[in-house]
Amino acid sequence: MSVLYRKYRPKAWKDVVGQESIVSVLSNEVKLGTMAHAYLFAGSRGTGKTSVARIFASELGTSASDIYEIDAASQNGVDEIRALNEAVHTLPFESKYKVYILDEAHMLSKGAWNAFLKTLEEPPAHVIFILATTELEKVPDTVQSRCQAFVFKRPNQKILREFALHISKEEGRKLDPESAELVSLLGDGSFRDTAGILDKIFSSSQEKQVSREEVERVTGAPRAGLVRDVLASIVEHDLKRGMQALAMARESNADMKIFARLILENLRYLFLIRLKAGLDDYILGETSEDDFNFMKDLAGKADKSLTADILLKFIDAAEASGRSTIPELPLEIALSESINP
Repeated sequence: MSVLYRKYRPKAWKDVVGQESIVSVLSNEVKLGTMAHAYLFAGSRGTGKTSVARIFASELGTSASDIYEIDAASQNGVDEIRALNEAVHTLPFESKYKVYILDEAHMLSKGAWNAFLKTLEEPPAHVIFILATTELEKVPDTVQSRCQAFVFKRPNQKILREFALHISKEEGRKLDPESAELVSLLGDGSFRDTAGILDKIFSSSQEKQVSREEVERVTGAPRAGLVRDVLASIVEHDLKRGMQALAMARESNADMKIFARLILENLRYLFLIRLKAGLDDYILGETSEDDFNFMKDLAGKADKSLTADILLKFIDAAEASGRSTIPELPLEIALSESINP
């Protein structure tokens, strides 16, 4: 796990960002003493599920010796669950509650789930279970129905940008606006991944000021101008400009999977702006003001050929670029078919 993420992960309710409704419900339950016996925290990686579980346990007055974290990815068999079923009956060492946090709960085997159901439904009064999962659909319905469930939202780029800027300031570094924007985009909806990117950047240079160029160098992200060139080539039907941008990205050893994702992300925003769907405030929260103004101007030039079909082509390209023998080939095909259908 990222060193910076461990250092800056939330330690109290006030530190939790982007999950206000969940914090409100859980904190009120603690105040009123109306806790459930089992909780299910679902959401993508790095959204704060385990951190919130630890804070919840702490707010209940549970000491570290009475909080048990179990990695269900490695302890997922019937024997491990049978041992857990026996252990829950022993009283806490020094707290009112024993709290069991099962991370990656969806990885329990079918037999383990069956062995766990009775205990999950009727645990001893001093036991609270918190199951955390990134794949809710793999958790049996019989388990979900026995838990109070919360779905953790992915933080948007604005939240991740503020998170990155906060860490940078605390670490005595300064991200310029464009570098903060790129870090938040590459964080891909994860506080942990965002902190991990900052780990790499800060480890590679002692410079206090972190430029976008430095972020691009460390992460393999392509230059911003190349992404814009591809978008402009689609709108202006200029295949040569787009192909040159792809070639320049390849020659600079840019990570083509990241390049594909950046193109797709911005192409989506461009499409939404052109539709005049009233989502400008949302898009401004996800992009820099400079990028938004560029796309706003470009959307004004777009004709009806900028369709959802083009988005689908680049979705396929983004998925294929990570596994193609020639990483840029899926993008070249998508670009060619978008301009010359």
